[in-house]
Amino acid sequence: MDATAGANADMIPIIDTHQHLWDLTKFKLPWLSGEPALDKSYLQSDYLKATEGLGVEKSVYMEVDVAEDQQVAEAEYILGVCASGKGPTAAAVISGRPASDGFAAYLDRFKGNRYLKGVRQVLHVPSLPRGYCLEPKFVRGIRLLGERGLSFDLCMRNTELRDAAKLIDLCPETRFILDHCGNGDVRSKDRTQWKLDIDEVSRRERVVCKVSGILASAKGGAWSAEDLAPIVNHVLDSFGPDRVMFGGDWPVCTLAATYRQWVEALRLIVASRGDAERRKLWHDNAAHYYGLA
Repeated sequence: MDATAGANADMIPIIDTHQHLWDLTKFKLPWLSGEPALDKSYLQSDYLKATEGLGVEKSVYMEVDVAEDQQVAEAEYILGVCASGKGPTAAAVISGRPASDGFAAYLDRFKGNRYLKGVRQVLHVPSLPRGYCLEPKFVRGIRLLGERGLSFDLCMRNTELRDAAKLIDLCPETRFILDHCGNGDVRSKDRTQWKLDIDEVSRRERVVCKVSGILASAKGGAWSAEDLAPIVNHVLDSFGPDRVMFGGDWPVCTLAATYRQWVEALRLIVASRGDAERRKLWHDNAAHYYGLA
């Protein structure tokens, strides 16, 4: 790839659709015990330093899998941050357990909050079995999101993308976001099945895909833009220019790269695409999808 082309790419303003923040003086994140490199607070001030000079105008907060008894507190906290207007965080996707009997009451707490855009439950954790997202109680909860005008983020094992397609079919009123390019593996030697499964998901018009998070699979090793390009380009071509959005996945991305390195690598990968297509990826699709224009 031509590094000059990437370096000289237009400075398109960025809406980051996948911003994590966590303050360990306020919240417990049990999963951090397995990621000691991330086991510290990451605050808005740290995010601003990480994104400095890159043109990030707005961001969408993504839940951080806090302890379940803190889900309400996390949601209330971040929705307050959005309402304050202090910083780039302009909307939020909160944690939730769609299969729980109390899910409707949980959503009722935030009814009418204009900063709330959707819900996520991470589905690739060891405690959840394969096929969990197709269990009747879970499907009922995802349908409820559609009734409430909220979206659901699909963050799952790349071997379960066919289940994602089935879930989307079962919930015709709900909008979906596929996180992290369907968790395509940067180190994989054979992505044939992943490509077929991405194509199957992308045939559903109510799902968009975040170009985010793939650096997690490059953790602990050297990588280059050329390593990321096959995953990024397949997703962009499969979903098309109107159904892809950039996500920083900070600070998780720092396991393999700085925020700047991720942005610069992606700019290099998409440098040969048209101005309109690149602007949709970095900014316009997110502005439209989340109502941030």
